[in-house]
Amino acid sequence: MKDSKTIKLDGHTITVSNLEKVFYPVAGFTKQDVLTYYTKIAPYLLTHVKNHLIVMHRFPDGITSEGFYQKEVPDYFPPWIKRKKIDLKKDEKQTQVLIDSTASLVYLANQGVLVFHSWLSTTQKINNPDKIVFDLDPSGNNLNELRFAARKFKKILEDHGLVPFVMTTGSRGYHIVAPLVPEHSFELIHAFTKRICQELVSQYPGRFTIQMNKAERKGKIFLDYLRNSYGQTSVACYSLRAKEGAPIATPLEWRELSKTKPQQYTIKNIFIRLARKKDPWKDFQKSAKRLKM
Repeated sequence: MKDSKTIKLDGHTITVSNLEKVFYPVAGFTKQDVLTYYTKIAPYLLTHVKNHLIVMHRFPDGITSEGFYQKEVPDYFPPWIKRKKIDLKKDEKQTQVLIDSTASLVYLANQGVLVFHSWLSTTQKINNPDKIVFDLDPSGNNLNELRFAARKFKKILEDHGLVPFVMTTGSRGYHIVAPLVPEHSFELIHAFTKRICQELVSQYPGRFTIQMNKAERKGKIFLDYLRNSYGQTSVACYSLRAKEGAPIATPLEWRELSKTKPQQYTIKNIFIRLARKKDPWKDFQKSAKRLKM
């Protein structure tokens, strides 16, 4: 295998390089494996990030080196890479990237972007979230507790007239996500999600916490609602994670929750899964609801 080559995707020419560099050392997955993965997964991933700004989590030397987050589009990105200038909170503007094609996804992966984090609002309605995200972060390894928490969120969101979805994060826990009609402010959604978490903590004080400080969690599950804010992100569906084994953030059906671990799906088995069943989040946006307060 050559260590660099030129490929054509969507009418764009991309030179990909360092193909034999090992990105996941224990499994032996190389940069070529990562590029192949993102080329194949593009039809699924693109559906879920359409019109959403992306924060890039880059690991140019693989997962054993410290990665870095990049929000601003570098000057050297080619002009065909889609981008949008947006307002930040401190009267600054910033140009962030969008992924609208297989070519742009593969170009970014070639830049060492292993993990893609997506905004919770679209560029058309940047101030109005089109989804709610709860991150269930365990202090230990008790999957039954995590699943109990996920089902509690499912019930409470359904009680508010929303349609909850569940995914593995490819890291330690699960995300519970509900699509919204984008007409509420981030402030309102942040307050709503905080209230839900406070309700659950008051019902189950020995099991759940909203304390960010890990020392204060004392084995409880951290209910993270904080990403429901302007400019915050959550890991994109079908993004790789920078963890050994190359786990993938994977949408699930609710009935799969009881038998699916947070890092169950990887580069090795995700396409076996997708050959057997459709994307469980295929109708995600069609399920968007207005919030009943």
